[in-house]
Amino acid sequence: MVLVAVFGAALLVAVLLSGLAARTVLSTSFLFLVGGALVSDGFLGLVHITPDSGIVAVTADLALFAVLLTDGMHVSFPKLRSGWKSPARALGLGMPLAFLGMALVTHYLVGLDWQTSFLVGAVLAPTDPVFASAIVGRKEVPPKLRQLLNVESGINDGLALPVVLILIAAAGPGNGDAETSLGMIALELALGLAFGMLLPLLVNGLVRFRLLGAEPKLQPMLPLATGILLYALCHLTHANPYLAAFSAGAVIVAVSPEAKAAFEPLGEALAELAKFAALLVFGALLTPHLFGNLSVGGYVAVVLAIVLIRPASLLLSLIGTGFDRRERLVAAWFGPKGFASVVYGLLVLQAGIPQGEEAYTLIAVCIAFSIVAHSSTDVPIARLFEVDDLAGIPDGEDDAPAERKGTGHDGDAEARRR
Repeated sequence: MVLVAVFGAALLVAVLLSGLAARTVLSTSFLFLVGGALVSDGFLGLVHITPDSGIVAVTADLALFAVLLTDGMHVSFPKLRSGWKSPARALGLGMPLAFLGMALVTHYLVGLDWQTSFLVGAVLAPTDPVFASAIVGRKEVPPKLRQLLNVESGINDGLALPVVLILIAAAGPGNGDAETSLGMIALELALGLAFGMLLPLLVNGLVRFRLLGAEPKLQPMLPLATGILLYALCHLTHANPYLAAFSAGAVIVAVSPEAKAAFEPLGEALAELAKFAALLVFGALLTPHLFGNLSVGGYVAVVLAIVLIRPASLLLSLIGTGFDRRERLVAAWFGPKGFASVVYGLLVLQAGIPQGEEAYTLIAVCIAFSIVAHSSTDVPIARLFEVDDLAGIPDGEDDAPAERKGTGHDGDAEARRR
């Protein structure tokens, strides 16, 4: 109950400061991260959470699922068909380069063996633009840039998972059971994609029956019920829930735009709550002991992961594309490590591999640094694209029309995501 009280207090403070946060480097994500750290055993000792606590895995898993479901609803298939080359290059070239680069610095600077170093590279390869929401969700930012970051982050979680599972199996004896075999991993991915596509289609077909259908005030519950059922179905069958969530969101908006419009306010709010809860719990793991366990070489590797490896790998992958210099630089910078890396890092820790604790420490510190760096720079960089009044709160012209000032529904949604 103490954790619930802390979450409520942090949520109240975050909401009251959200208008300021949306116009400055202050970040609500950072507030929850710091709040979790303050109440942990390392500081005030109000809550007692360890990496193997069930609440850690559950909150991170739910948050990632919720965020991917809502992010999938921002995917436009017509735009994706006409502009698939850039996301494909980011995933097919940029992501492997980041994976290899992180493995190299982990091995040579941290001293982990090659198998564990490649495992760290796979865990930190996925990106999560939820911490760069002022870029991803603003309509003033070029659509192709938003599409690139959104599609890349939605798909790379699912692409990284089989690599993580295979490397966990290879990193220690006794872990190579059937669940981590190549065939089983392929089946989990295929089931996740199939469930994510078929379940929304089934629900959409049921709605069109004459005797069925949701009354207006309950229409937002239809995608919510679909998401809950999909989450349970994936965990019951061991299907990949993250690939299922993203594909389900994309299918919902494609076959039923009205359902997406009705669900969007509720979905954004629920995704925000799940994100904040996961950040609070993750922050509780960031004790002075954890930071003290990372070597100097580990901190150098963390900095390189954020300021060099991701930017360089994506810049190389975007050579020859239609992005101008400013768009390439923004896309290269916004490669934050988020909930997918949290979930996969916990898998590494719980697998019992020889250097699992050292790997998890590096992963956790890198995620923490990334959240701070990227969630505090999205608004200043959004200003490069002349995005004004990100919180939907006029700076001085109180009577200015919302349309002219770049506010309205999209601006309100982004204020919630910050």
